[in-house]
Amino acid sequence: MRCYWLEEALPERIEDAPPVAGDLKADVCIVGGGYFGLWTALRLKEREPSLDVAIVEGDICGGGASGRNGGFVLSWWAKFNGLQKLCATDEAVRLAQASADAISEIGAFCQSHEIDAHYRYDGWLWAATSPVQDGSWRTLVDRLAQHQLHPFEEWPPEQVARRAGSARYLSGVFEPTGATVQPALLARGLRRVAMAKGVRIYEHSPMKRLKRSSPPRVITKRGSVTAEKVIIAMNAWAAALPELRRSIVVVSSDIVATEPMPARLAQAGWNNGMAISDSRTLVNYYRSTLDGRIVFGTGGGLLSFGNKVDERFEGASRRAGEVERFLRQLYPDFDDVPVAKSWTGPIDRSVTGIPFFGRLDGRADLLYGLGFSGNGVGPTVVGGRIMASLALEADDEWAGCGLVRDRVGQFPREPFRYYGGRMVIAANRRKEQLEDAGRKAGPLTRRLAAMAPAGLVPVKGVDAPAARAS
Repeated sequence: MRCYWLEEALPERIEDAPPVAGDLKADVCIVGGGYFGLWTALRLKEREPSLDVAIVEGDICGGGASGRNGGFVLSWWAKFNGLQKLCATDEAVRLAQASADAISEIGAFCQSHEIDAHYRYDGWLWAATSPVQDGSWRTLVDRLAQHQLHPFEEWPPEQVARRAGSARYLSGVFEPTGATVQPALLARGLRRVAMAKGVRIYEHSPMKRLKRSSPPRVITKRGSVTAEKVIIAMNAWAAALPELRRSIVVVSSDIVATEPMPARLAQAGWNNGMAISDSRTLVNYYRSTLDGRIVFGTGGGLLSFGNKVDERFEGASRRAGEVERFLRQLYPDFDDVPVAKSWTGPIDRSVTGIPFFGRLDGRADLLYGLGFSGNGVGPTVVGGRIMASLALEADDEWAGCGLVRDRVGQFPREPFRYYGGRMVIAANRRKEQLEDAGRKAGPLTRRLAAMAPAGLVPVKGVDAPAARAS
């Protein structure tokens, strides 16, 4: 099994949907049955209930990144600086606020549709675990304040340590709108609601080829779907399309989960669903679960050559020992608690760390959204609105929003991207290991580390990455 979340979500699952068989037709065909594809389908049915929408999924809905992530439901407030560079300030504010609203919308959706996704609206703590990380949020917080925006609360150090459950935390800011979910349960719940609303879902049907006819046609192993509109909602797997290959870099994120220990977590003061992450480029992120486990993840692991998503991005994590060491460093009081599970999965990281949406080859009948960069649980709610407006050719604030753009940042061509990327990741590991030990990396290491694409949070002292160059 691919991960603990899916193990928990699937024992009582309904029967898998059938694969595509024969030559089928639809008004809209969505390739990808994760959060983005499912939210897009639901938005389309809300706006045009008679629309015939089909989802073609290569595995099962939620089998990809949507069922394997850390379950953080975060806004784009931490990415406001990046949004402001892409859009006008007013548009950046609107999009960031929409992403924050989406978090509570997920909770309301789960409640109204009786989806037990373990939704906990307990906020997000953005913390520093070494002196160099302290104040990583300062430039962002100050810029937001210039616009009378105050989404973050700065906590005193003792409160950060107490709420995070470890004395290793030095400082931090808190965003109250953050939440956590059991991600696979949310994905399976969205699938159920979509099917109830008439969305046709075909699982175990990976797209073998996109035929760019008029209308376009999605070719699978056993058949095809011809549709007036085709939407690519494949996340990292979308790199198989040549136009999108250099727009993202596919990296792994690796997670471990401990055995349950609810009483000890409560004693340590970590007794709610608050999401926590540090201020590394290769970010550590962690939270507790309803049954009292710590789920601990680390980004920036395996780098794919040619952005191919292969078997190395499936199953148990090859980096489980490294991830566990980070867990033990931050939570030494739990050294005796065994790690029970580990898993891995691919992330579609864009140059800016912000997703982008558009028309493939400029065609209104071939659409895509990509680059959620490890923060897709909440933003896919907004992405679904954007994609539905594009598919319906609406003239509204979503089809015309600042994330719909013809040109996006490009990573270098292979093999420069792969070997250069490995050097950048290695430099960040060296730099952050030295910082953990209270030492400073040399100038070459710092220069290489600064070439990393934008991460989950801004990193102090790092400007726009050199990877923006074509």
